[in-house]
Amino acid sequence: MRALIIEDELIASDALQSLIHEIYTDIKIVAILQSIDECIEWFQMNAMPDLVFMDIHLADGSSFDIFDNVSITCPVIFTTAYDEYALKAFEVNSIDYLLKPINKKDLERAIRKYENLTDRSGDNSKLFNKLLASIKENESSFKSYFLVPEKDKLIPLPVNDIACIYIDLKMIKIMTYSSKIYYLDKTLDELIQHLDPKLFFRANRQYIIARGAIVDISIWFASKLSVNLKVNIPNKILISKGRAHEFKTWVSK
Repeated sequence: MRALIIEDELIASDALQSLIHEIYTDIKIVAILQSIDECIEWFQMNAMPDLVFMDIHLADGSSFDIFDNVSITCPVIFTTAYDEYALKAFEVNSIDYLLKPINKKDLERAIRKYENLTDRSGDNSKLFNKLLASIKENESSFKSYFLVPEKDKLIPLPVNDIACIYIDLKMIKIMTYSSKIYYLDKTLDELIQHLDPKLFFRANRQYIIARGAIVDISIWFASKLSVNLKVNIPNKILISKGRAHEFKTWVSK
C-alpha cells in the first residue's frame, strides 16, 4: 500500500510514520507534505496513493482547501489535535479521523475501517461532498442563547454577550463582555459544536474565544501567538505555531 502523509509539524509526521511502519510493514510512505500549495502540486504531478493521512490544520490554511483544487479519489484519514464539531460528520459519512497524539490502537482501527468499508480503487468525492454538506447543515443549528444557572434560576444568556469560554479548575466558565462569570455542565468540545465558527475560535484545549473580544495579538516565542482580550482572564491564551496562520486568517475575515 502507498500512503501519503500531509502534516506541517515535523515531530508529528515523524511519529506517525514510525507508528505506521511499526504496525504495517507493507505500507510505503511515498511523500510527506507540509502545505496546501505543495499538496496541490504533488497531486497534479503524481499518481493517486492508496491512502492519505491528512492534518486538518496546516500552517497555510485548512486542508479542505486542497479538495477545491484537486480531485482526491483515495480514502483519507484526517488527523487533528482538536475534537471539533465538524468531526462528527466524518463518522456519519464513514470518513475516519485520529486525534493527536495518535496511538497505535486508534491507527489500527482507522486503517481496518478503510480496508473493510472503502474500495481503494473507487471515487470518494461523494463522501467528501456529504461531509461538507453535513458541516453546512450543522451551521443552521448554532445557538443564539445558552441556558445558564444563576442562583436558583436558569437564565437565557445571549451568545453575542460571550467574550470567551474556558476551563478553570476543571470547571467550564463563560465570561461575558461585562466580565460576569457563568458555569455550564458541558465540555468545550460540546460547546464548540453549537457556536458559529465565523464568530468563535477554539484557540487551544483550554479556551474558546469570540472574535469581538480580541484587542490585539502578540508575537510569542517559538512562533506562537498570544491573544489579548477585552476581559481579564486567568491564563494567557496561546495559539500554536501550527495554527497561527489559520487563526490570523479567521481574525481577518
